[in-house]
Amino acid sequence: MGTGKTTVGRQLSRKLNMSFFDSDRVIEERTGVDIPLIFEKEGEAGFRKRETAIIDELTQKKNIILATGGGAVLDTANRNHLINRGTVFYLKSNLKTLIQRTGKDKNRPLLHADEPAEAILKRLLEQRGPLYEETADYVIETANNSIHGVIQAIIKSL
Repeated sequence: MGTGKTTVGRQLSRKLNMSFFDSDRVIEERTGVDIPLIFEKEGEAGFRKRETAIIDELTQKKNIILATGGGAVLDTANRNHLINRGTVFYLKSNLKTLIQRTGKDKNRPLLHADEPAEAILKRLLEQRGPLYEETADYVIETANNSIHGVIQAIIKSL
């Protein structure tokens, strides 16, 4: 959340002339509602079920760039699909940068709790970080790197 997956993915797809998919946007397009409303009506479990189905479908496509939601790695099936069907890049950032990038974003349901966003992001990083590392073929630092720099690092890794 807030590492630049969608922005980098979109620009990388243009540079490599590949189709780009953002799993969250695909879910929104298919349901006709935004992610916060899905969370409100179906809870996180309902959203994750939709997410797993979309990731399964999208990872079967060839020659695409896919940006997943930050919590996609929580599901073993998602991790397996990503690992076995493509090259995975973990766009990694530090807590301070993530707070700056997500602080005012109203479209992040996991950050709208009674707990401060900093505490939530810290917990998410602790929970998900090892899963990101386990799933990724490459780790690219985004905190002090421009979008162009991140894209160049990805292309160099390919």
